[in-house]
Amino acid sequence: MADRYALRLPALQVNQGDKQIYCFAVDGKELHDFTAVSRIRRDDEKQLQGYQRPEALSHIRAIRRYLESDGAMLPNALVFAFDDRVEFVAGRPTKGIDYAVPGELVIPVDESLAEHEKPAWLVDGQQRSAAIRDANLAEFPVAAVGFIASQEEQRSQFILVNSTKPLPKGLVYELLPETTGQLPRSYARRQLAAKIMVLLNMGDGPFSGRISSPTSPGGNIKDNSVLKMLEHSIYEGALYQYRNAEDGTGDEEAMLAHLLSFWTPVASMFQDAWGKPPKESRLTHGVGIQAMGFVMDRLTADVHYSKVNWDKVRSALRGLEGHVAWTSGKWMFSDGQERNWNSLQNTAGDVRLLSSHLQACADK
Repeated sequence: MADRYALRLPALQVNQGDKQIYCFAVDGKELHDFTAVSRIRRDDEKQLQGYQRPEALSHIRAIRRYLESDGAMLPNALVFAFDDRVEFVAGRPTKGIDYAVPGELVIPVDESLAEHEKPAWLVDGQQRSAAIRDANLAEFPVAAVGFIASQEEQRSQFILVNSTKPLPKGLVYELLPETTGQLPRSYARRQLAAKIMVLLNMGDGPFSGRISSPTSPGGNIKDNSVLKMLEHSIYEGALYQYRNAEDGTGDEEAMLAHLLSFWTPVASMFQDAWGKPPKESRLTHGVGIQAMGFVMDRLTADVHYSKVNWDKVRSALRGLEGHVAWTSGKWMFSDGQERNWNSLQNTAGDVRLLSSHLQACADK
């Protein structure tokens, strides 16, 4: 029969404005009794769940070897997010100090619970906790910090905690759309673009399943290329008209409709090039995605998608057919340059060169 009990740990409640964090120590061998790692994934309805990357096994082995050596020490605190089943019982306050309250953290433990039902989620320290779990040690106490939060707030804290570490960009981009709270400026600027990118990847249309991400590993179009295209359009191009400049939100439905109205004929008109991975096609390569984004901005800027003359846009796209070398041949640029089809790279210079070429051809 599974055990059910309350783990009672001495703790200090630290008041930060209207928020509270809890500082405590716990035996690392007990962490997995009440803590789960929130793996990033999408459920059957394509809703984002979790936020953590997979375990780095080589990193875990290295930490384990260290822990099993003489004099091992882990001074950095692990960070946990609790749900409201976790309770802090205040003790006697320290006279003259109101921002720190000693007491006891009460964590319910139920060994019958599934992983996703546990009351605590690990926000930072999954490799260390896994190494302690696997280490040949009877116990290993660790310092910890916890807070009570929703999963959206957990994602925000996860990004902030890891913003100075080499966190995979693809993981950050997929988390951004469903993250609340204050974010670094560079991430906040990309939040709307990231949300539109997820909608493109999860919905119907030419980008469906094509954009590489942690929950779409089969995609072969780079997420960063699509993000750059979207970000430029949202702040300076055709999608700007749908953005609320005051709060950074936007009319997502209109943005999606505008994008699909343009990229669907692109994918159809250049079907062979669109069906190939970036190594075999400069259309699905970063340079092509960004350059065609500039073409969309040029042809449809400042006009609501419902009022764009899409027949005229398709006619302009057909005008590109004799001037592109997506998968073979040579690019013939107006300044006399000749470039092999696959020599264009995802650099600022080549993006400008191809964008100018395609826009000029579309204008004819």
